[in-house]
Amino acid sequence: MKTGRLSILYSVCDFIASAIAWTLFCIIRNRTDVSGVMVSSEEYITGLIIIPLSWVLLFMLTGFYAVSLKRSRLMELIYSLAVTIPGLFIIYFILLMKGLISDNKLYLYLFESLFLLQFTLTYIPRLIITTTTARRVHKGLLGYNTLIIGSNGKAYDVFRRIRDEKIPAGNILTGYIKIKTNETDLFHGILPCMGGIDDLYEVISKNEINEVIIAIEDNEHNTLERIIGRLEYSDVIIKAIPSLKDILTGRVKHSTIFATPFLEISNRPLTVWQANMKKFIDYLIAAFLLVLLSPLIAILAFIIRISGKGPVIFSQERTGKNGRLFTIYKFRSMNDEAEENGPLLSSYDDRRITVVGRFMRRHRLDEIPNLINVLKGEMSIVGPRPERQFYIDQIIMKAPHFMRLLKVKPGITSWGQVKFGYASTVDQMIERLEYDLLYLENMSLLIDLKIMIYTLRIMIKGVGV
Repeated sequence: MKTGRLSILYSVCDFIASAIAWTLFCIIRNRTDVSGVMVSSEEYITGLIIIPLSWVLLFMLTGFYAVSLKRSRLMELIYSLAVTIPGLFIIYFILLMKGLISDNKLYLYLFESLFLLQFTLTYIPRLIITTTTARRVHKGLLGYNTLIIGSNGKAYDVFRRIRDEKIPAGNILTGYIKIKTNETDLFHGILPCMGGIDDLYEVISKNEINEVIIAIEDNEHNTLERIIGRLEYSDVIIKAIPSLKDILTGRVKHSTIFATPFLEISNRPLTVWQANMKKFIDYLIAAFLLVLLSPLIAILAFIIRISGKGPVIFSQERTGKNGRLFTIYKFRSMNDEAEENGPLLSSYDDRRITVVGRFMRRHRLDEIPNLINVLKGEMSIVGPRPERQFYIDQIIMKAPHFMRLLKVKPGITSWGQVKFGYASTVDQMIERLEYDLLYLENMSLLIDLKIMIYTLRIMIKGVGV
């Protein structure tokens, strides 16, 4: 069973369990009523739809449906309690506001009833699903397609450890990547060689690899940057062999008793619940601003149209998350022949910028159509500004670590954009890169909020370029 099907199964069970819990709660509420305020049939039917959907949405936003085949049943119990209790307080507060609970003597009894019904009816199916999945993983019937990078002693030791695990942790060894094409390896006749370092992205995509274990020799560490660079495009779990120093400093986090311990290299800047919340906030803000700014959008479009020839909306191909190309939309701020001789970065005194365009760029109004890209899921409100592949190729020659920025969606505004501003040369783009990398390392919803506030100040003051 794929993790996507497991996610659907969890959500369907939660919906049905929540609907049953609401039904039983309404029966208990009406039978214990002493004030004459009953849950009407209309309120019951409305709650039968809204409350289960609200529970599913809450668990989805907090990352519960981001299913892992290595999910811990103990952590699932703790997680279920951690989400259910605050969720119940919200529902209970709504019931109080609607007057469906009007007797002080019933408060505690009804809250306990609602908690026991909701928690028990949702947790039992989850426990069954998780236990069944865990047993199939331990029997080797389910697992992650795993690729080993390396072909010598350390790589073979990883293979041996995984093969000899008393209780399999779910790693299905698909093959290995050879570091040096001319060297002999220990996997000959045991695992298929799937190529070299330069083939990593294609191998991962073609074979649906879920985990990559880096097991290179000490004399091969000069290839580590190349390996990480190739993995930046892929949404895989990256693991490495931990050293004694890693274990002593607490960098090896391990909760599975029988599985082989590895050092997991962080490949996800945000936790699942923060990533889901960020996505939800992006869509909400983009939709709200497009409606709120519709009069301004109409006025700007009219002025751009009558101010000179060329389209109102300027579109251009940019590189987004995981290297995917997309078309970015902006209000045209330059004359129509701005790049007739090829790509050229703008500067403060750029004569290609129109009078209207200069005003829009000072107040960042030319970026308003980026909101369409946010609704399309190609961009975020906050994130590193997207660049053209033409300039990315030049940047990575001087700063290969730029590729890390492609792990997240590009944004309308960014730490680099707020702190540094527009870049008119490749060297300035690299200088601004430091701030965007700093954002990546400290990425959070709070940081996003701060960047949005500073961006608003820049727009009001008109200090953009």
